[in-house]
Amino acid sequence: MKPLLPQHGRYDFVPLPERKDYSWPGGKRLAFLLTTNVEWFAYGAGLGHDPAKTGEPQTHRNYSWRDYGNRIGVWRLLDLFDELKLPAAHNTNSLLYDYAPQIMAAIRKRGDEVVAHGRTNAENLRGLWQPDEERILREVTETIARHEGRAPEGWMGPGAYETAHTPDLLKELGYKYLMDWPMDDQPVWLRTRSGPLLSVPYPIELNDSQAIVHRKQDAAGFCDMVVDQFDEMIEQCERHPLVMNVSVHSYVFGQPFRLGVCAARSSTACSTRRLPAPGGRGRATWRRTATCWSPGSFPSRAGKSAAYTRESKSR
Repeated sequence: MKPLLPQHGRYDFVPLPERKDYSWPGGKRLAFLLTTNVEWFAYGAGLGHDPAKTGEPQTHRNYSWRDYGNRIGVWRLLDLFDELKLPAAHNTNSLLYDYAPQIMAAIRKRGDEVVAHGRTNAENLRGLWQPDEERILREVTETIARHEGRAPEGWMGPGAYETAHTPDLLKELGYKYLMDWPMDDQPVWLRTRSGPLLSVPYPIELNDSQAIVHRKQDAAGFCDMVVDQFDEMIEQCERHPLVMNVSVHSYVFGQPFRLGVCAARSSTACSTRRLPAPGGRGRATWRRTATCWSPGSFPSRAGKSAAYTRESKSR
């Protein structure tokens, strides 16, 4: 009897308790990622959020609200990362090289990772025929490679949207990981027609766009979610190695009243307790247990992981 529900064949169901144990380099158990989204939009056309209502047409108002993130917000975020000495990865629309090259130069100067994020968030990949999708993916890849001197290793689709062929095309273009599948707290190998491609955890919950724009939470509530998530994961990672990824958008948390809350929470956490953990374990626990990583760090270490090889045996 065939299963009743449509399914995919990208990965197997392997629940967390059945996976073999391993640690990140240096014996660390929690990998902390900070991922920004730096995006360029069309004026009066295409897709894009609105700060007031869902489904609003594209206007000068919501274009300007999003453009604030590129003119002001991203620079404040980069200053905060410098102050806290935090590495970051940036989900980057390739059209930023044409419209806002100063942003890309600042990211390059910091030595941060550029993650391919489509051409623009005014479009996504849904509904594209495979040749058209391949052309767009190749254009994005070649644009980043031309400016950065190397092709991007990671992909995050605009809106995290894919077609049925996206992982296959990414693998064939040389990508090592993607962040479109929010199904796990560990990296998981995906099957493609040309070999394995790593899925790196990316948050739907710890995502300021989802939390603030869609769910209407405030900045303090979002920052509390981040600390609460860390508190819980620093405990749970004693049993299983985990990844905690936090996603911010320059037009959301680049606003001064939100950035101030974020800076206050982050400064307290990093300077006094390095992100507080229950029971007063604090700074020593962070240094012993957690590490700040970029998503591109995972594929190079994937072959050393027993859990990853467990996933790949069924190919």
